[in-house]
Amino acid sequence: MNEPELAVLRVARIYLRVSTDEQDLARQEAMVDHAKAAGYYIAGVYREKASGARADRPELLRLVADLQPGEVVIAEKIDRISRLPLPEAERLVATIRGRGARLSIPGVVDLSDVAAEAQGVAKIVLESVQEMLLKLALQIARDDFEVRRERQRQGIELARKNGKYRGRPTDSTMRERIVTLRTGGQSISATARLAGCSISHVKRVWAEHKGTNERRI
Repeated sequence: MNEPELAVLRVARIYLRVSTDEQDLARQEAMVDHAKAAGYYIAGVYREKASGARADRPELLRLVADLQPGEVVIAEKIDRISRLPLPEAERLVATIRGRGARLSIPGVVDLSDVAAEAQGVAKIVLESVQEMLLKLALQIARDDFEVRRERQRQGIELARKNGKYRGRPTDSTMRERIVTLRTGGQSISATARLAGCSISHVKRVWAEHKGTNERRI
């Protein structure tokens, strides 16, 4: 009598990202339930408010450090993982793969399971197609970032010419909260958590605050 086959545990880590403190992650949170419904055990959910064009995102780096062989990284779109220039984006993907993990991104065809079962020329072709599709997706994400940034620059320039550009308004309440927490001895990461903003935002506000005080002295 044959022994029953044990179900293979599929483990995922989910990365949720928006670019600014004003945006929220509510829509992306549904991915957690979707992954569970697909049979994944969720080893971690990593939430971040930072530009995808930055390689030094703390939560992304923590996710990569936490990865174990055989795990899957799930994100809403490829641009949530990266809007980096293609060489940097490919290094990031290589680092994830180097940990023995793989990406699972809606809209990016994943041929890894099929390729793993293929042999010979078919395996080489499938792996090559997978690399091409991923590279294309990463480049599109970067191109979209560049287009958005150029349109923003043009919009600001036009507004300046028309005398309508005044810069972004300062969130005085958030700023005061950050300064109060840091002055009270909270670390940068603790301040970001308690204030409900990104670590980069805390660093920026605190640097501006210290610069203002130094000028007064």
